[in-house]
Amino acid sequence: MAATKNAKRAKKKVKVIHFIDLFAGIGGIRLPFDEFPNYKCVFSSEWDKAAQVEYEANFGHKPFGDITKIATEDISDHDLLLAGFPCQAFSIMGKMRGFGDTRGTMFFEIQRILEYHKPKAILLENVKQLTTHDGGKTFSVILKILDKLGYHVKYKVLNAMDFGLPQKRERIIIVGFRDAKICESFSLDFDKIPYNLKKILENDKDVDKSLFASPMILEKRKARTAGKEIFYPSIWHENKSGNISILDHACALRTGASYNYQLINGVRRPSSRELLRLQGFPDSFKIAVSHQEIRRQTGNSVAVPMIRAIAERMREVL
Repeated sequence: MAATKNAKRAKKKVKVIHFIDLFAGIGGIRLPFDEFPNYKCVFSSEWDKAAQVEYEANFGHKPFGDITKIATEDISDHDLLLAGFPCQAFSIMGKMRGFGDTRGTMFFEIQRILEYHKPKAILLENVKQLTTHDGGKTFSVILKILDKLGYHVKYKVLNAMDFGLPQKRERIIIVGFRDAKICESFSLDFDKIPYNLKKILENDKDVDKSLFASPMILEKRKARTAGKEIFYPSIWHENKSGNISILDHACALRTGASYNYQLINGVRRPSSRELLRLQGFPDSFKIAVSHQEIRRQTGNSVAVPMIRAIAERMREVL
């Protein structure tokens, strides 16, 4: 009898959670969900060609292109929508139509997909400044739209540094559920995990010589850090005014930053692998594009351990 019951339990199917990955970049939001055996990505979209190459090398398929050109009904049915969406167009919208209208923005693409497919849950990520843009009106519109679409949400600004990564990177996380009770039981409060810069860094002898700063840059750094406490390992960060801070972590990786704005131990720029590690990508993550592209892609990506912690919480309640 016991053997029969065990056999029935073994045959019982675990529900598969289908999810989609929008504005996918190189897959930083998708990666933790892929680690769950009963989660399956059924659609992804990313317009950037180099990011598509990197994504395909690591996930085995090329994302569809520009989401604005993909019909809503052509997107697979799904239980969960993931999106690290851009929000640049809101400033234009504020001047032209006001924040009651999201047409012309990338958030509208999320809105139309949610209206049609009505997934059980959503996970959205954006820059911290979204919460204060235009005095908070932008964020207020987003929350009101999600509410009208039937989503109960929790949101919080989280920092990659609190999830074991030596990078100060603050992002607004929005998690929503169609079930109010599930949302009520969900929390975005996490215990802090200590970080260690040493674990991120490669040995200088293994790093491409082109990443080492020129003698002129080194002299400038030396002059501007005179009298400051210098320790190793460290990252020397130069702000817009030219002041140098010697830190045990990186400042937020950025796509448009000066090539020398962060120097490891004051002598070189981070390697491609180090940049990926600073975002929490595993060393098994393949590098299929140039260092310049990795630098741009990691500046646009997410802190994987932070998303993993959220994903595990979402898995528990779903």
